[in-house]
Amino acid sequence: MRKIIIVLFISFFTRGISQADIYPTETSFGGGIGFSTMYLVMNELPGEEVITRLGLDVSKINYRPMVFYGGEGFAQMVGPWRLGGYAGFGAAQTSNVFDVYYYKDEGDVGYNEGETIKDTGSNLSVSARINMLLGAMTVEYVFPLYRDLEVMTGSLMGIGHYTLSVDQHVDGIDDDTWASIGNDAVAANSVVGNGYYISVADPDNATDATTRELKSSYMTELGGTFFNFQPYVAVRWQFLDRMGLRISAGYNRGTIGAGQWKMNGHISVLDSPEAPLDGFTIRTVIYFGL
Repeated sequence: MRKIIIVLFISFFTRGISQADIYPTETSFGGGIGFSTMYLVMNELPGEEVITRLGLDVSKINYRPMVFYGGEGFAQMVGPWRLGGYAGFGAAQTSNVFDVYYYKDEGDVGYNEGETIKDTGSNLSVSARINMLLGAMTVEYVFPLYRDLEVMTGSLMGIGHYTLSVDQHVDGIDDDTWASIGNDAVAANSVVGNGYYISVADPDNATDATTRELKSSYMTELGGTFFNFQPYVAVRWQFLDRMGLRISAGYNRGTIGAGQWKMNGHISVLDSPEAPLDGFTIRTVIYFGL
């Protein structure tokens, strides 16, 4: 009986060791596809000055990671080299509602605290939304540790598109210059704190017609296309026969060139500044495959 127990123990132990054998040296072919979530923390938000001119708080967008939802696939090619693809979409938004006031125009441009004002009783809604779309291929070099565990280094390379949608109920864009976006057509109108101040000759005699004349609704969209490059290090764990988990950490690089922004998809904003899309990324994938 004792010998039988020893034999069973040795058999169980050697079987457990064999489960964690070093990855076979021969070439292994396979692949997988699954749902991907990526978190991007950008160093600087493109179009930040436009959002600020609208009177909105940029930190409400930029203090937390932008979350991308998409799909990712990969296939073992030759030896330790692996190719794949990624597509994802991320979005964030900030908004505010301002109280609208009249203030007496005393010759200065813009409202100054302490000037005579009158509450109109109406509100002004302002919002800014950013969308980002990425499509890329991935190239990886695999360092196998155990049969079900791998470490990889690679890069994600492709094309991205960044969009800033601006929506506000004021006169806004008279021309296609960068400085006009987010600015009121009436230069003396101001956003201060949580109020929107309209310059009039006599606040007490201003009418709703004056309000409608000096503010209206508009929406514009700013967009730019860029080449995206994201080197990363990843770990893959095959925890089931046909299912596994990939986690990667990397650094995203991309730039919308100066003058490359377009308004509403077709009007070039020639004086637009260069806008980097750099930041730390974490990507997770639950995949199905070998």
